Amino acid sequence: MPRVSTGESVIARSIRVVEAFGVDDKELTVGEIARRSGLHVATASRLIEELVRAHWLERTDHGVRIGVRLWEVASRASPAVGLRAAAMPFMQDLHHVIGNDVQLAVREGTEVLFLERLTSPSPVVNYSRIAGRLPLHASSSGLVLLAHADPSVTDEVTSQPMKAYTDKTITTGPQLRTALAHIRREGYALCAGHIFPTTTGISVPIRGRGDQVVAALGLIVPNDDAAFGRIPALKAAARGIGRVMSTPQPSSR
Repeated sequence: MPRVSTGESVIARSIRVVEAFGVDDKELTVGEIARRSGLHVATASRLIEELVRAHWLERTDHGVRIGVRLWEVASRASPAVGLRAAAMPFMQDLHHVIGNDVQLAVREGTEVLFLERLTSPSPVVNYSRIAGRLPLHASSSGLVLLAHADPSVTDEVTSQPMKAYTDKTITTGPQLRTALAHIRREGYALCAGHIFPTTTGISVPIRGRGDQVVAALGLIVPNDDAAFGRIPALKAAARGIGRVMSTPQPSSR
């Protein structure tokens, strides 16, 4: 049933319309948007028309999709733009050398958000998507970011059930705290079979100005004995990105 929206602002309802789109949704019908946003169909239809006129959404033959204008506006001020620009040359080099998926991620609350992913033709299964999310406890990137977050974030993660993707996934508070201590001590997370039994996620922190961890750089490789040997190259790439992030950029004026 649609949620009651009495007293809710137009902006809040418009946000619900836009956020109805999932990471794999190329287009949605008005009915699907209404159901996912919890709005009445007439309300959703009216808001969609407003967003189409603003070019934040676009009409398709079967529904609507996210508009280029929304991407354009979001890209102007996002701190992720500078991070991605600094990381891409190093990610491309790493991708060429390693031959497996390389990804860049940041923390959003108790989830890891993937900003960039370079894929490979290898059969290794990778659950992540650009603009996709995973719980912090489940992935190597999430664990790296959680290890360097405020302790209150760990408390929040452990206060809720932690989803098990395989029998290797961390699902208890003691397991999680032990893993985070290891990551802080060794400088990497290696998660063999935590999301898929046949894959290993490896991630290291990217440090910006003031030595603050600003992102995680990760690899998705086969779950075999060679995974550990990828860590030095991954750390070297992360250090390179960190140097670029920490270097003052010349003024454009």
